[in-house]
Amino acid sequence: MIEFGEDEIVVRAGGRWVRMTHREMESSDGGREGFALNEDGTVTLDGKMEEMDFAAERITRELMRG
Repeated sequence: MIEFGEDEIVVRAGGRWVRMTHREMESSDGGREGFALNEDGTVTLDGKMEEMDFAAERITRELMRG
């Protein structure tokens, strides 16, 4: 399930979740890392730039694998 809010996006799979804000990504396992959506279609995660669609696929895959 994906929940969109004005200041956050939350993705849930079973009891696990990932919450993204304008500055941070937090997960149900206690992990936190820097996060930013960039105007050029990339995402910066923990200081590393990645194409937005590849980042979304990777995050979702990791969430579903548990």
